[in-house]
Amino acid sequence: MGIQDALIAWYSSNARDLPWRKNRVTAYQILVSEIMLQQTPAARVAPQWQAWIKRWPTAAHLAKASSADVIRQWDRLGYPNRALRLHETAKLITRSHAGRLPQQYEDLISLPGIGDYTANAILAFAFNKRSVVLDTNIRRVIERVWNGNERPSNSPSAVEREFAEALVPLDDKQAAAWSIAVMEFGALVCTARNPQCDACPIASSCAWRAADYPASTLVRKSQKFEGTDRQVRGKIMAELKSATTSKTRDSLSHVAKDRSQFDRAMLSLIDDGLIEVTANGRVRLPT
Repeated sequence: MGIQDALIAWYSSNARDLPWRKNRVTAYQILVSEIMLQQTPAARVAPQWQAWIKRWPTAAHLAKASSADVIRQWDRLGYPNRALRLHETAKLITRSHAGRLPQQYEDLISLPGIGDYTANAILAFAFNKRSVVLDTNIRRVIERVWNGNERPSNSPSAVEREFAEALVPLDDKQAAAWSIAVMEFGALVCTARNPQCDACPIASSCAWRAADYPASTLVRKSQKFEGTDRQVRGKIMAELKSATTSKTRDSLSHVAKDRSQFDRAMLSLIDDGLIEVTANGRVRLPT
């Protein structure tokens, strides 16, 4: 049994019971999960996804919502501009695609907030089409098992993409099964920290294991959050989400360490369309 077949078999017995993997889940609902899962763990996403789908089960339902309601429903998932892009996509596919996600890569990539990874994930997980899905988990598994390195570079190269494509089975259904299986395997077994090598069904084929697990020489990018503009943006958004009326800028300035940082964060939120300024200079969530 090859590595692809072994991981597909492993997935059939070990996959997590996640709500977007149920029968009768639509392509739009899978899109919602993919957008929510960007930089957010599945355990946090699951209840948020269920609440979202209960409120807006189709793209047409979401298209009719206000931007403020969309941002509030996004709640604490982080990066709320993802919610606005999802909202814009719902409007666009309702207006131009009869409320259905297109099934071609070029059409998907043209929608707001849908990049290469998300387009390929939709093709695989919503439409069972052959595509090259390259998230962090998949890239790590490939780098360890085939190349013998602890972790991949910060972004995939053309050579890496070509190699990953060569690993995808030619049959559409098998290709989709491979993508979800290797992704789940990276999330549960071949993890970034403390990989479960003793429970690995392909340990005998792993080049990293054969090389005695050499540590990566790549420099990790540190992601400080405390005291950053991003943290201040989040605090401003939290204040506006809980407000029943618009607020003055001065009433919000306490969330930052100094006025220059507050002004910088405020301007970036306005530029991103997450906040709007009223005629009298007050601020609120977009209507």
